[in-house]
Amino acid sequence: MSKRILANDGIDETGKALLEKAGFIVITDKVAQDQLITQLNEHRYIGLTVRSATKVRKDVVDSCPHLKLIGRGGVGMDNIDVDYARQKGLSVVNTPAASSHSVAELVFAHLFNIVRFLYDSNRQMPVIGETQFDTLKKKYAKGIELKDKTIGIIGFGRIGQSVARIALGCGMKVVAYDPYLSEAALTLDIHGADNVKVKLKTISLEKVLSESDFISLHVPGGKLITENEFRQMKRGVVLVNASRGGVIDEADLIAALNTGQVAHAGLDVFENEPRPSHAILTHPKISLTPHIGAATEEAQERIGIELAELIIEKLK
Repeated sequence: MSKRILANDGIDETGKALLEKAGFIVITDKVAQDQLITQLNEHRYIGLTVRSATKVRKDVVDSCPHLKLIGRGGVGMDNIDVDYARQKGLSVVNTPAASSHSVAELVFAHLFNIVRFLYDSNRQMPVIGETQFDTLKKKYAKGIELKDKTIGIIGFGRIGQSVARIALGCGMKVVAYDPYLSEAALTLDIHGADNVKVKLKTISLEKVLSESDFISLHVPGGKLITENEFRQMKRGVVLVNASRGGVIDEADLIAALNTGQVAHAGLDVFENEPRPSHAILTHPKISLTPHIGAATEEAQERIGIELAELIIEKLK
């Protein structure tokens, strides 16, 4: 049997080495979506790994009889027809734990950017900092601290809990909503001190929306935040989405930003990737990153290792 794996969206070298040591041939050359079926069949690949770029729909499953496994390097699997593939006998695996801390750190990168206006300052200083320094100094003089503020976390799985750990370390109050979880026990790893254990109970979505100064979204998909939810939030709330594009209705977000109901937003994901709307990209109250929540060296190494171990287990 062929032991060829196509890592179409790449894989960390550590994970690749583990697979090769186990006897697999790992190809990392990128195959265009419209050539995927042809290449999978021509080279008789038994495994296909993807991130978020490559789509693995029913046509791929039906047309590639040699394929035994689909691996997603990351958390969300909305780019894979998971249930259908499993019904057809394929193994479908992902790496939900590996990128949690990296995503959580990006959430706080956006929050610190927003509360001290760094995202806008870094745009304006190179342009007018030399001639209008005092004007910019006055413009950015109303920053706030995160300490003692309330952060609401919607979706309290691995990533949401990682966000909570950082928030607690910053002195924030944490409230959380998760339809599948009533409480979570968190351990805060603090260098030079005994580990701190915290137990948090989840509350209703309505209470999270109404009580939070900041809201961070960590759900697998669906349109969760629309005009109705914005009305339930505190005026001047800050919203961060590093989960999935489309969780926030972008037209409703722009309207809420324009009225001041939402003070700022931090977005790592968008409704129309990889071509986000011009209105979102140019809005002066939005901090932006191009879907890089898991894009750290540490997370990619963990993803590669976890993915390799899963593939070896399933295809050994």
